[in-house]
Amino acid sequence: MAKTKPVAPSEPAAGTHRVTLGVCAGISIYKACDLVRRLQDRRCEVKVVMTAHAARMVTPVTFQALSGHPVITDLFEGSGEPSIAHIELARWEELFLVAPATANILGKLARGIADDFLTTHYLANRGAPVLLVPAMNGSMWRHPAVQENLRILEGRGHVVLQPAKGSLACGDVDEGRLPESAAIANEAVAILDREGGLQGVKVLVTAGPTREAVDPVRFLSNRSSGKMGYAVAREALQRGAKVTLVSGPTGLEPPPGVDFVPVVTAAQMAEAVRARFRECQVLVMAAAVADYR
Repeated sequence: MAKTKPVAPSEPAAGTHRVTLGVCAGISIYKACDLVRRLQDRRCEVKVVMTAHAARMVTPVTFQALSGHPVITDLFEGSGEPSIAHIELARWEELFLVAPATANILGKLARGIADDFLTTHYLANRGAPVLLVPAMNGSMWRHPAVQENLRILEGRGHVVLQPAKGSLACGDVDEGRLPESAAIANEAVAILDREGGLQGVKVLVTAGPTREAVDPVRFLSNRSSGKMGYAVAREALQRGAKVTLVSGPTGLEPPPGVDFVPVVTAAQMAEAVRARFRECQVLVMAAAVADYR
């Protein structure tokens, strides 16, 4: 397998964004070549990481020529010593983009398996947003295991760009087609442009239902899922805000990085909000507070 030297951190040109592009093995890999150019057209500096199987479909030299940077395909350097390039690259990047993202890589990222450079680099992420662009057969896309992995990854705040419907390599006309490279580049830039817009702003968000006891066994509540408030908290966090999330009972995991305050009753929610209101600059009240006490 062809190897190139590990990526070293470098200072980008003024006004550019820094994107790490992870490339996996799939028939749509040819679009990843065009994606590099599309990102560069939008003032992004791109460094490419490839899986071993991807490097058998398109040579790393191709991506090196397009990106102007060495391409990483292996966790080990020629000396056999483990490289720390995955840490250095994580310090450099502003966005980690994986396209095409295969069912295999989605499963590894969701479960924390780090058996090559790309997956190890994912675990070294230092808070840069992650954009995943799946591409696979339609039956694979709809498989419960793949959908479960996607829910896990979205629950971490990652953006998943839904696959397009069209002709697939297997001959089917179905979901699973990699979106056009221009659409992927536009989504990447949109994520980068909104990063840091709330840097340092203190945001207080309420979410979910409240429960009011009728007796020690029964309570009155509503069907609020809390998804809106959690999504608002996650978005504010991604934009650089310091987020406090006051939530009634839900089945959701709070976004990593928020100050999470669990409550049950309306009175508890009111007390939690009043105690923090003077310190916040933005208050978003997305909770469905019960109208009975």
